[in-house]
Amino acid sequence: MKERLAIVGSGAIACGLAATAAHHVGGGGPVLLLARSDESAARAAKTVEKTLSKLEAQVDPQHVQIVTDAQAIADASFVVEAVIEHHDIKADLLSDLSSLIGPDAVLATTTSSLSVQKLAQASGRADRFVGLHVFNPVTRMKLVELVYPSEASEETKSRAAALCETFEKTAVVVPDTPGFVVNRLLFPYIFSAVRLQEETGMEAADIDTCMKLGAGHPMGPLALADLVGLDVSKAIGEEIGESIPPKVEKLVSEGALGRKSGRGFHLYA
Repeated sequence: MKERLAIVGSGAIACGLAATAAHHVGGGGPVLLLARSDESAARAAKTVEKTLSKLEAQVDPQHVQIVTDAQAIADASFVVEAVIEHHDIKADLLSDLSSLIGPDAVLATTTSSLSVQKLAQASGRADRFVGLHVFNPVTRMKLVELVYPSEASEETKSRAAALCETFEKTAVVVPDTPGFVVNRLLFPYIFSAVRLQEETGMEAADIDTCMKLGAGHPMGPLALADLVGLDVSKAIGEEIGESIPPKVEKLVSEGALGRKSGRGFHLYA
């Protein structure tokens, strides 16, 4: 990997990106993952190690260096923000990161629904900015939606595409429209499944089984919502203009966010 990569965040997407990048560490040194606290750093270390242990290739966890001091990523040439799906939080962080890193570094966001143009402007380096929408689980999902602000330079586009190729992902350039392509089409379907359950009282497992066996989907819509996270699903729905089903609102208010909390439409051990 030619870039000196740094990832900012410690959640599922950040850790998945770090594990993916760990396969491709080259002369640029280890992949850096910036966590905001010692506690989140410890959780991220366990997640990365667990993720790497599930992969066929033997990868040294030391290829991912987890840090809590932002200054440690100042020399990175490609920095990927992967924090909560909230415009103001991302915008403030991106502005801070832009002032920290070098002028030639590319700054990316993993937003799944927010305006890349607005985040690029907030960063102060719209010419070296890209939306890098990866999918969970990052180590397995092959698609990356690339979203460019209008000011993005050709060099930025080339470097972003090259990074995706290094990660053995298929990159598709998509328009900067709410939800891009996948979520724009996916979440009306997921919420329709939620409304069907609300109307009929069907078990979540039965709805998911129908779509897996009847439509050939690898995962049912309610299990998929749990995987994405119901809080994230709610945020995406709001961004693309979909009304949020009451069941989703209720589960989120209870802290039942899906897999990451142990309960959503399904229960998880």
